[in-house]
Amino acid sequence: MNEVYTQLAKKLDDLPNGYPATESGVELKILRKIFTPEEAEMTLKMRPMPETVEAIAERLDKPVDEMQGILDDMVGKGQIGSFKMAGQHVYLLLPFVVGIYELQLHRLDKEFVELFDEYLPALAGSLGNHKPHMARIVPVSTEIKQDLHVHRYEDVRRMIEEAKSFQVTDCICRKERALQGKGCDHSLEVCLFMSNEENAYKEEYLRGRVISKEEALKVIESAEEEGLIHCTYNVERGQIFVCNCCACACAIIRSAKMFNAPYLLAKSHFTAAIDAESCSACGVCATERCPMDAIVEKNGAYDVLPERCIGCGACVSSCPTESITLNRKPEAEHDTPPAHLMDWNMKRAAERGIEITLD
Repeated sequence: MNEVYTQLAKKLDDLPNGYPATESGVELKILRKIFTPEEAEMTLKMRPMPETVEAIAERLDKPVDEMQGILDDMVGKGQIGSFKMAGQHVYLLLPFVVGIYELQLHRLDKEFVELFDEYLPALAGSLGNHKPHMARIVPVSTEIKQDLHVHRYEDVRRMIEEAKSFQVTDCICRKERALQGKGCDHSLEVCLFMSNEENAYKEEYLRGRVISKEEALKVIESAEEEGLIHCTYNVERGQIFVCNCCACACAIIRSAKMFNAPYLLAKSHFTAAIDAESCSACGVCATERCPMDAIVEKNGAYDVLPERCIGCGACVSSCPTESITLNRKPEAEHDTPPAHLMDWNMKRAAERGIEITLD
């Protein structure tokens, strides 16, 4: 029985994101929580490239109706991925993060989150020690000067305006921390999924609510007012989610602070600056807003540590004296993300020395 989980762990580790083995075997315990042996066996037959149900049925020599039922059941359990492409739903093998783990939102229990927390240092090392960065900070766009040229990956509102379908779900990180007795007071229903396809989200797969473009923009607005941090794939285009994160719960932010994982989170191309003359030294930016401990008190005033600032802008919108601004870094300090997810996968695979195959 253990062999199928070992094989699945190896298959997941052969994906660009990685799924590293540990001495304790905690990664196998996690897979046993998510998959039955039969489901693990079926997942081993999935490919990381999207396929129609007809293509999978033909490849595995099964009737289409039978294959459809198997795939839909596995998608419902968050074991494989499915999305709408060119008007039809396709299916594929997902990485563990970002992918299978996030789809366990409605299956979490205390045992699962304790296993995940045990695995987090090893996982963060795999995700965060190879270029390119996995995730990217998107700055609070209302605080960026309007005369600046802003790239699409720097503008969360543009991402939403250009999409056609939207879904909002609970934050899995806050749910996980709450199950550990470490919950915070931040809003729970804040994670956005979006698609360029019309009517992209099938009811049977939903882990949240289908919402309108206007409602999606309101989620972003509320998140910014609350001081949450926009985070998405580190790609120029093709973003399919925007997380609205907090430092108390977000696994990526916590890992970026706690572990040696330099390529886990890409900073934005902006950095905060405080005007010492107008600053009232209220301390809200340092104690309530900054997720990275990048704002420090010096001789009764506050200052930004540029090397720690991720350019999220959470401090800017809450400053009562409007003493904080987001300033674009010099061009030489910009890191252009991969063009799209396939480009990201190819570059990460090359860095890890693995070959992407259809199987």
